[in-house]
Amino acid sequence: MSAAKVKMREKKMRNQPASVQYSSSVIAESSSRNGGRDQPVRGGPSGMHPSKKPKGPPQTGWVRGRHRDGVGYTKEMPKFITAGAFARARATEVRAMLKAVTKTTASSHVFQALPKHMRRRAMSHNTKRLPRRLRDVANRMREKSLQASSKKKKEPAKNKSRKARRRHGNLLLEFNRRQRKNIWLETHIWHAKRFHMVKKWGYCLGDRPTSKCYRPCYRAMSSHCLLQDLSYYCCIELKGEETKLLAALSQLTSKEAGPMFAAGLCLSGCRQGSVTVYRAGQYPSQPLGPVTFLWRPQTQAVTHRQLWIWAHPTLKQDLLPELQSVCQCHEAVPQVLHAGVSDTSQPASKPENASEEKLKCGIKRKRSSKDASEPPVKKILGDGTRLPGTPVTWKSDSTGIVINDLTMEIVRYRLIGPQSHSVLTDTLEAATVCHEVNKSQASSFWWPQHCKDENKMNLHHQQADVFHTLKGIFSTGELLPGTVLGLTVDDPRLTLPKKKVKALPCVNQAQEVDEEKRRALMLRGVPEQCCQSFLWERSVRDNVTDNKISEQKLNQMRSEVLVPGSRLSPTPPQGRVPVLLVHQPGKQVGNEMSSWGAGWDLLLPKGWGMAFWVPLVYRGVRVAGLHMSLKHSQNKAVPHFPHDYPDCPAGVRFQEEQEAEFLDKFRRRPPAKRTNYIKHGCLAPFRCPWQQLAEEWEVLMREEDGQSQSTTKTDVSMKEEVTSQNIVMTKPPSCFIVLRERRSLRLLSAWCRPTTSKGQRLRRVVKVPPPSRPTVSAFLAAHGSSLVWVRLSLVSKGKPEIHAMVCVPTAEDLKLLGRNPVNGPQEVPHKDHFKCRIKRQKKASKKAATCPLPTDDPLSAPVPVTSTAPQSSSDLIFGLWPDPLPSVTSHCSRVTLGWVTQGDFSLSAGCGEALGFVSVTGLLHTLLHQAEEHRGTLLLRNPNSLHYRLTKVNIEV
Repeated sequence: MSAAKVKMREKKMRNQPASVQYSSSVIAESSSRNGGRDQPVRGGPSGMHPSKKPKGPPQTGWVRGRHRDGVGYTKEMPKFITAGAFARARATEVRAMLKAVTKTTASSHVFQALPKHMRRRAMSHNTKRLPRRLRDVANRMREKSLQASSKKKKEPAKNKSRKARRRHGNLLLEFNRRQRKNIWLETHIWHAKRFHMVKKWGYCLGDRPTSKCYRPCYRAMSSHCLLQDLSYYCCIELKGEETKLLAALSQLTSKEAGPMFAAGLCLSGCRQGSVTVYRAGQYPSQPLGPVTFLWRPQTQAVTHRQLWIWAHPTLKQDLLPELQSVCQCHEAVPQVLHAGVSDTSQPASKPENASEEKLKCGIKRKRSSKDASEPPVKKILGDGTRLPGTPVTWKSDSTGIVINDLTMEIVRYRLIGPQSHSVLTDTLEAATVCHEVNKSQASSFWWPQHCKDENKMNLHHQQADVFHTLKGIFSTGELLPGTVLGLTVDDPRLTLPKKKVKALPCVNQAQEVDEEKRRALMLRGVPEQCCQSFLWERSVRDNVTDNKISEQKLNQMRSEVLVPGSRLSPTPPQGRVPVLLVHQPGKQVGNEMSSWGAGWDLLLPKGWGMAFWVPLVYRGVRVAGLHMSLKHSQNKAVPHFPHDYPDCPAGVRFQEEQEAEFLDKFRRRPPAKRTNYIKHGCLAPFRCPWQQLAEEWEVLMREEDGQSQSTTKTDVSMKEEVTSQNIVMTKPPSCFIVLRERRSLRLLSAWCRPTTSKGQRLRRVVKVPPPSRPTVSAFLAAHGSSLVWVRLSLVSKGKPEIHAMVCVPTAEDLKLLGRNPVNGPQEVPHKDHFKCRIKRQKKASKKAATCPLPTDDPLSAPVPVTSTAPQSSSDLIFGLWPDPLPSVTSHCSRVTLGWVTQGDFSLSAGCGEALGFVSVTGLLHTLLHQAEEHRGTLLLRNPNSLHYRLTKVNIEV
């Protein structure tokens, strides 16, 4: 026997059971017959060795195996059998037998059962190359491996080649199908190739570019132009009598919060206005959010007015029902399709559904003979904020007001930067007049019909002169905020440059502009009659959208030009587009960086998005997404919706989604690699408990007034009062609100001693008396449970982060401001009381998992592990404080005033800046107990740090 066979036999016989015990005579006989080489049989007497042969005559007995002389087995049986050993041996044999049955062969694969000289790699791909005796086994193993796969392979679809998929008709059908859940903007494909796309608010939007361009985008906003697509904003149109419209809209606003819908300049149609709307009659509580509005300029002998209200998609679901309520427009009007206009409010129509049926797997994508003549029309799908079949028009029989939902009916582009007007004047050209118009013959295009009216042509020439005057303006910020200019322009694709050229103001063109017109435009704005635009008329918008020249036809017309690259002459009659230019004011609060971030909004009819987008990009603009919109608001120090509106329904929903996102990201990291916020003393690192903050400060001030009116509380005593848990509430807590009353904000801003960001220099403001206890008490009586929007500028280095804590400094902290403002105070690390509890629960869960199955015997059943803690193991997360939270104001060594909602290093200010909310009660209490030279100085600490940094608070109105 070869050595390999001996090893294999020893491996097989290694686990054989010792089921029978024999006498020493049997072992001796077996050893003598085998030449003394056999090992003693297992189960024999201990101490027996094969070299020690027993003396005496050989005795007969049962021996395992066959004898050498051919004699069969003897019939003598063992003298005794141990029951326990016998049962264990049988069990081992059964397990070995089951293991041998389940395992096909000793080899790992059937192909390895062949000798090495017969193994071929082709046998693993084609079983017919195997010997016939192994083909069945190989086929069974192959079927078993296919069944073990998680999912069966889908049946391959036909016509999946790239050539078929890239056909124009098939591409449009596929694009329409992919927009059923998340609507695409007209610039979606352009953005998808260059941006990280996110799905928000029912749309698929570009968040940030794939390239590193944070600083170039800031330079574009500061020195040239930044372009954004804001077509996802919702437009709601109101039509009716002016008095009834104003009476209905006045219920949603208040004069105390600023200009309303009835502001004089805005009502005339010369300016765009902005206002924060509330639920009807609920000011100052229950706000909905900010909106911008634009009135159509009033024409002679027309009593009905037209109003456009632009709102964020998350605000529309709260604003539209409120508008229907105040306008009494509850009756839905069936949508009437205009001639030549398809129903774009429905995501899919019958012809499209019929065509999309051919996209299913296993069906060829060939179009029928009826559709073979022309490709399917590209559908401009409308609105990710409403479901298919939802009405878009509501009318009131009592007031006569009509509400139209124009979401995705108008394309809106925003240009930010001082050279935005230069980009527009270089890209757009006033529409040329059709001289060959036949007045007796009607035209299917809108512009030739308008050229027959002299009054409309005179208005067009006046608008063209005003647009030409923009070339003499040095910066966009020099214009009046909210200026509106109506214009009709030629198709910008006709003047598209061959390569990208950065649009800059031309000195020669600026000298050609009349100085008096330029000065009048800067001081008085656009004349009222020039604010008119044909974009307000639905029939004109539909005519322009339906008669747009396709790219294929436009390229064919260019190829027929005698001089390649020259402009088409004359301009096609369908190549005129009505637009509306709306000036966007820059920074209007505070005295720093006035008019920074000003620009223009370009409003277009739907279907013309890419026709204007590409020419604007070719003028050297920088394109940005949602991320830079947030940074634009940070540099302007204004709240960004819905991030910075915690008292609005949309803001509450956003904070819940943000908390879930941050918590999911926190859980994905192992406990040893993430911050332990309990030790850092941060109760809520992923959210801001505003309601609890307002209630605690309100109770604190009420307790202080009740105890003593003459004794001045220090910061330490204030902390001791907050930590007391036995505070009796005299009245139910009220819902917090954000202070937006202009008069109160101006007074509060003056008390904070406003400073500049660079160097923290004081600003020159109107002197007001310092805060005293009577004035503070009167102020708190009106705004006790309110929050106020503040801007925080770090005195020294540091970068604020989101949800950073704003705290009250002690007397020792203020002394550091003069000596060493860089090194602020330190928070003492807290003790994690939940760490041991989590470990005990984990051990208990492991112990319960390893316990044997319950039996019928009640004494042997495991005792269930119970916990006296109010939180279960699923609620406790290592490093996070569970609900309910303790006192948020006194949890740390410094009393908490509020939190940061936006924070970063400001490139405009050259230091770290943060935006957030603080309690009005806590802020006034702090200002009242601070010296005049340190008034308005607070502390700021990031959630993942123990270091406090000194900061200056500014309330800009």
